[in-house]
Amino acid sequence: MTTILWTLITMQIAMGGFDTVFHHEGTERLAWRSGQQRELRLHGLRNLLYSLMFAVLGWAQPGGIIAAAFLALLIVELVITLWDFVEEDRTRKLPPTERVTHTLLTLNYGAIIALLLPVLWGWMHSAESLEPAYYGLWSWMCVSASAGTFLFGLRDLAAARRMALFDEPDFARLADELGDHRSILVTGGTGFVGTRLVKALVEAGHDVTVLTRDRSSAAHLPAPIRILTTLDQVASNARIDAVVNLAGEPISNAPWTARKRERIIASRVSVTDEVGRLLKRLRHRPAVLVSGSAIGWYGLRGEERLTEEAQFRPCFSHEVCAAWEGAAREAAADVRLVMLRIGLVLGRDGGMLARMLAPFEFGLGGPFGSGRQMMSWIHLDDLVRLIVKAIADDGFEGAVNATAPNPVDNRTFAAKLGCVLRRPAVLPVPATPLRLALGDFADELLLGGQAVIPAKAERLGFTFAYPEVRSAFAEIVGRAPKAERRQACLTDTRQPSALPLR
Repeated sequence: MTTILWTLITMQIAMGGFDTVFHHEGTERLAWRSGQQRELRLHGLRNLLYSLMFAVLGWAQPGGIIAAAFLALLIVELVITLWDFVEEDRTRKLPPTERVTHTLLTLNYGAIIALLLPVLWGWMHSAESLEPAYYGLWSWMCVSASAGTFLFGLRDLAAARRMALFDEPDFARLADELGDHRSILVTGGTGFVGTRLVKALVEAGHDVTVLTRDRSSAAHLPAPIRILTTLDQVASNARIDAVVNLAGEPISNAPWTARKRERIIASRVSVTDEVGRLLKRLRHRPAVLVSGSAIGWYGLRGEERLTEEAQFRPCFSHEVCAAWEGAAREAAADVRLVMLRIGLVLGRDGGMLARMLAPFEFGLGGPFGSGRQMMSWIHLDDLVRLIVKAIADDGFEGAVNATAPNPVDNRTFAAKLGCVLRRPAVLPVPATPLRLALGDFADELLLGGQAVIPAKAERLGFTFAYPEVRSAFAEIVGRAPKAERRQACLTDTRQPSALPLR
């Protein structure tokens, strides 16, 4: 075992750790991503093999048939890695950093095998044995790597098993309200909410057209759909019964630099203006335009219960929503307009909650700041059903709060998420570092809040499948909470606090 070989092994451990933590657990969130069950099994099995390999390399010198078995282990690991590459390409689009990391891991692994083969060959021609060995710091590095890969291997296998508990919804039922066949245009149809909406509409048998600037981003959408890269591709005599406008630069990516703020507003206004130009030239006008907005329209309002009649307080979130709603009013002209002021959307595959699941599952979750700020939320499936209801029901018009009827404070939100995951949620994230790092983003999206009530939707007869955050979390994680074990799981109600919001 030469210094060069140990250096390459160290690089493999470092790159593998980065890939696991940054990509698999961080940006890609594979343990909670629907459809990744087979990839998780492959990762789990490969990590367990790595654990055994690191333990042997760091603390033993195999001989004879045991050395041959170790060589066979290396070959099996290589086969699993190739299989994993195929599975990844089949099920998801890898980000560039992950592709580069995988390439470097493959090249480095090849170099390790090339240097290790002569060593193994010598071991295979010695007497059958498993002699103890010690290589100083290299051995202790292998202990750390063996323990880490073992734990992540068990975690991946457990996550794959958990996915069997996830109930894949009957997407068609989410669009029951529409009834007869309709032709619907969706902008932002490749995003978190748009993807679910498109699946529901397609499975219900409706004709769906999706506007996206990048055709490759629509590869995961179900067929049959029509893909457009500009609304100029829509013929003036085309029949479109409804337009759902959800397109816009994500607002939840920090920090809000001056350039980022401009893109957030411009992306929403420009697409909405494009929709307006389309509506003006269509010979058959759509019956309704359902346009996105957000509860940020109201500004930071503490515990005050806000219906659609409430006024606003100035902040950047309000500026974004006001510009978006203003563009929607101009675009709609004589078309019925519904502006959905959407709260925090809860689902496994995207949004803020998807980023919280892994840290909470590892017991690292807790409230932001004081935890007294109110959170107005909605389950993803309820939001899709509400969009469908807004298309189908002529009574929906103007601003509509798209939130569940029971907002909760951030402490309750964190406690209930920890409860359904059966983990403690007691590690608060201090407000001061958040403000220093994220500025207004922290104040408006993490430390501030609104208690928004869906008064209009309930008055018009919409029924929420997930009116309480506990039931929403239980569906998302595929596990009913053990309410008898945790009082926090029993109720979503709370007494308003007399203390200041922050």
